[in-house]
Amino acid sequence: MDLKSRAKQLKTDVPAVFLALKDKETPVIAKILAAVTVAYALSPIDLIPDFVPVLGYLDDVLLLPALIALTIRLIPKEKLEMYSEQAKDMWRDGKPKKWYYAIPIVLIWATVILLLISIFWKERL
Repeated sequence: MDLKSRAKQLKTDVPAVFLALKDKETPVIAKILAAVTVAYALSPIDLIPDFVPVLGYLDDVLLLPALIALTIRLIPKEKLEMYSEQAKDMWRDGKPKKWYYAIPIVLIWATVILLLISIFWKERL
């Protein structure tokens, strides 16, 4: 599968994972991973900002596809086929942009900053 067709597949995979998240029959571990995946995919903020050389784009190229692949492996195959069919043109006008999808990323960065501050604070004492 070439890069262009894989990128097209991601446009179907993210909505399919979103649908799996909402289904009561999806296993709990798959729902947890689906929630992380969907929140990251729809977040307007990246874990590593794109202006950081090389690393800024690696999270988009590696992290998101890895999260999607792992989540898809945990969803029963027959259910995934159903979700994929329902998701075909679900977000053809673009993914939804909601500010609250950024909350997990903001919390991660706030935690990292607080940890760094506490480390430096302890060293100064």
